[in-house]
Amino acid sequence: MDKSFIFGKATYGDNFTDREFESLRLSENFRSGVNTIIVSPRRWGKTSLVRKVAKIINDEETEVKVVSIDAFLCRSEIEFYHVFATEIIKQTSNKLEEWLDHAKKFLARLSPKFNFSSDSSVDFSISFDLAADWQSESDVLNLPQKIAEEKNITIVVCIDEFQQIAEFSDSKNFQKKMRSVWQLQDKVSYCLYGSKMHVLSGMFSKQSMPFYKFGDLMFLQKISTQDWITYICSRFEKTGKQISSELAEKICDSVENHSSYVQQFAWLVWTKTINLAGNEEFDEAYDDLLTQNGMLFSQYVDGLSSFQLNFLKVLADGIESGFTNSDIIKRYNLSSSANVARIKKALEKKELIDISGQKVTLIDPVFKIWLQRELL
Repeated sequence: MDKSFIFGKATYGDNFTDREFESLRLSENFRSGVNTIIVSPRRWGKTSLVRKVAKIINDEETEVKVVSIDAFLCRSEIEFYHVFATEIIKQTSNKLEEWLDHAKKFLARLSPKFNFSSDSSVDFSISFDLAADWQSESDVLNLPQKIAEEKNITIVVCIDEFQQIAEFSDSKNFQKKMRSVWQLQDKVSYCLYGSKMHVLSGMFSKQSMPFYKFGDLMFLQKISTQDWITYICSRFEKTGKQISSELAEKICDSVENHSSYVQQFAWLVWTKTINLAGNEEFDEAYDDLLTQNGMLFSQYVDGLSSFQLNFLKVLADGIESGFTNSDIIKRYNLSSSANVARIKKALEKKELIDISGQKVTLIDPVFKIWLQRELL
């Protein structure tokens, strides 16, 4: 059954709305072999955007192959190599003979082993004993280039949760290895993205980092209210229900056009609507939205210091700058301007706030509403 609204996971098909400019830009990058880095707060639709464009390219192009890799579960360099090799081989062919041939031909030095699942001949993983030498590591990182040359195609490697490699031991050296190999590949390009915005931004925007100026840096913007209104109204109409443009706009405004929350809030209103959505359905859905996310928000604040909680109160009050003002420091008990700097750094690391110049905002708009109810 086609769900009216999708949230909590990547959207697809009719549930994907707008992003026309970003889709076109990413599609052109994929076709032209341009590396792309996508940065935005979590749950703004990065994964959905990449998957949409990847499907378009794989459906329309015979000489371009898009490979998708999720680095979320990788906890070390060797685990990344295993996942990288497995997905490159698996997604560039659907023939067992070709999988085995490519592994033996391009990873011969590593003596690769195929581990097939018990109930499938197409689901497998590759493992190998990686010697601590540069040539062996280079063989793995160069695998997409070798396969692209063999098949006379170009390959786009999309890596989700790429910021995970920042947690690896000696991560900077690992990034140097990757950059040194990938920048020489003429038949492969990369699309790198993830959910920790401040980590990704640091990896790609700091001159001291190996991936500085690696490719086209895309900062996703919020989907416009008008596009959301059109989408919400059409999804209601498709199921024989109605919602006014004004109420659809109210949904968007309440969650500051945050993609995942717009979908979730609209879904909650839809579930409570029999024929025509009204203020009663809106209010009930609004309370449900806060209740459903309340446990998660409680976890956000557990373990925070009293100073950090006080700073969140400042942001929940709508103050976005001037935090070192003596009046604000005294009114919210922030101790000192030096302490404010430490608080901001800690909360940014926890992915609770976004710092843009002198402006600081809460990343999660529903968390802001919850704070206003619970702390103010």
